[in-house]
Amino acid sequence: MSSSASPSAVHDRLQQLGITLPPVAVPAAAYVPFVRTGNLVFLSGHIAKKDGKTWVGQLGKDTDTATGKAAARAIAIDLMGTLQAAVGDLGKVTRIVKLMSLVNSTADFTEQHLVTNGASELFVDVFGPQIGAHARSAFGVAQIPTGACVEIELIAEIQD
Repeated sequence: MSSSASPSAVHDRLQQLGITLPPVAVPAAAYVPFVRTGNLVFLSGHIAKKDGKTWVGQLGKDTDTATGKAAARAIAIDLMGTLQAAVGDLGKVTRIVKLMSLVNSTADFTEQHLVTNGASELFVDVFGPQIGAHARSAFGVAQIPTGACVEIELIAEIQD
């Protein structure tokens, strides 16, 4: 079995980064925010938010890569808030297994992977490379609900 980060190490790292985890957002449609099966927790897609509202934009049109990366980082914070609600303590996380990132982008925008780095890098910063490094997909899509610039879902492995 993989080792997990200590609860205090994760909490301390979040504090060092100036991150306060938000509560779980109420789903806007017919789904639940997370599902646990065995030692895996699947988090539903989280859309980018800024100042409590949808972070609207299309990469390659009215939003640049650096802004998209900041939006992906903001989503990672929201995902960690949901993950904490799902498992009770982020110290139980043994691996961030996979991210799937959808980037609202024009047909000729090709930096979806760089946008998604905003989330990927934060997971490594918080959990360390052994737990935070993950498999990943990053897709360009024509639109995301409510016009959000980025949406990300996550799969994590936990121990009890």
